[in-house]
Amino acid sequence: MTVHDLALAISARNLTPEVDDSKEITCAYTCDLLSWVMSHGEEGMAWVTVQTHMNVIAVAVLADMACVVLPEEIDMEEESLKKAIDEGMCVLSSPLTGYEICGVLHAHQVPAHA
Repeated sequence: MTVHDLALAISARNLTPEVDDSKEITCAYTCDLLSWVMSHGEEGMAWVTVQTHMNVIAVAVLADMACVVLPEEIDMEEESLKKAIDEGMCVLSSPLTGYEICGVLHAHQVPAHA
């Protein structure tokens, strides 16, 4: 599943349309504690979080994640989106809850992080 495929599956808006959305999603994770995500983040991960500040992008880039997914139509701060674009990190915003997004990922056989 690519980031583009995920966006379609969860009816998400791509908040960073300038960024390549063809990256392959290899696993998924949901967590809002940045230090925890830093220790569990993986390359190719789709990270579901309600956090929207600049450090979210830094953590996602550090782990070379595929994308950040915001549930419940959450918007990200403009400064954070600019950083995401500069770093090539795709950010999606879905009307679904975090629980529903994880269900969609599971239904598409995207594994949880290792």
